[in-house]
Amino acid sequence: MNGEGGSPWFHPGDVPGQREPQDQPEPQEWQGYDEYSLAYQQDWYEQQAYTQPQPQPSPQTQPQQQPYPQPEPYPQHQAPAQAPLQARHRHRPESVQESAYAAPFVPAPAPAPDDDETVGLRTSDTGGATPEQPTGGRAERRRAAKGRGKRRAAAATPPKPSEGGAPLSRVEARRAARAAKDSPAVIASRAFGELFITIGVLMLLFVTYQLWWTNILAGQQANAAADQIQDDWAQGRAPGAFEPGRGFAIMHIPKLDVVVPIAEGTDKHRVLDRGMVGHYADGALKTAMPEDKQGNFAVAGHRNTHGEPFRYINRLEPGDPIVVETQDSYYTYEMASILPQTAPSNVGVIAPVPAGAGFTGPGRYITLTTCTPEFTSTYRMIVWGKMVEERPRSKGKPDALVG
Repeated sequence: MNGEGGSPWFHPGDVPGQREPQDQPEPQEWQGYDEYSLAYQQDWYEQQAYTQPQPQPSPQTQPQQQPYPQPEPYPQHQAPAQAPLQARHRHRPESVQESAYAAPFVPAPAPAPDDDETVGLRTSDTGGATPEQPTGGRAERRRAAKGRGKRRAAAATPPKPSEGGAPLSRVEARRAARAAKDSPAVIASRAFGELFITIGVLMLLFVTYQLWWTNILAGQQANAAADQIQDDWAQGRAPGAFEPGRGFAIMHIPKLDVVVPIAEGTDKHRVLDRGMVGHYADGALKTAMPEDKQGNFAVAGHRNTHGEPFRYINRLEPGDPIVVETQDSYYTYEMASILPQTAPSNVGVIAPVPAGAGFTGPGRYITLTTCTPEFTSTYRMIVWGKMVEERPRSKGKPDALVG
């Protein structure tokens, strides 16, 4: 068949497996056209542009020419599941070159992005680049969103690169781990450092104990001993032979605000460390008692720590009173002289007539001894006094204690 009066959309010879007949007349142009093809015609072509001239009938066809009826508007656009072959090719003339059995071309609507499922990457994530928009449905957009989250996680925690910028291999990771371990020298220096710190802390604690806690503990023990002495006096108990470490008198130094019990002996742990003053009463160092009519009443006490009763005896001046209270009497001495420093072996300072005190003959004296300099026991400091009054307890306290 020639091209006159033929279909302007496709030719039967273009369909695979079909030849153009030579003597058969061409069928009606719109034969078999149903309402679905009319719907596609309504969508793809305007009504004014769709009007086509009627084909010329052949001798074999009917002589009557039927006008082409105008298509009625389709109430709602809905793509059919399967359109007729003629309709498909009539609406898609370009698809004749592909296949006569191709599926109808239905343009997919642009997907609307959801609130929580943004398609592709955001502009902030890509540094200003246009995000990739997937053209599929909701499932495809979700996969794109999941891929975006994985890319963000990978960017947030990148692998540790090696010197060349690539991730470390297993061998390089092991070498890096071995290199990160401390050497024996570092471990030893760290151990010595911790040891020295521990020793320093222990020394600090020991100093705190010596300078602070021993004073508190010794003060409590000295107060308890003084209360025990006064209870014995109130009950009228005779002193008898003084037991070592037992208190028998109380010393008052008004200028220094010192009130301390006096115990028998100078034992460090049983007397001095308990905050008391000890009377020299052992062997060759035995000295007189206050009630003796002649002699030197010598005592010793700590200058630092353990109550430190003699810490400030270097502040005494000649004439300052020193009172010894016993069960029966008050013995008042006046400070006479001081020896700032002498050797511990100089026992002449506690003799009946102490050497270096300035006394010329026998008398009733008192000697206070303590360590010097402070916080050491290298030397001894000596303070001497001379008795000026013996007052029975029945007459009341002496003026040095009343004022």
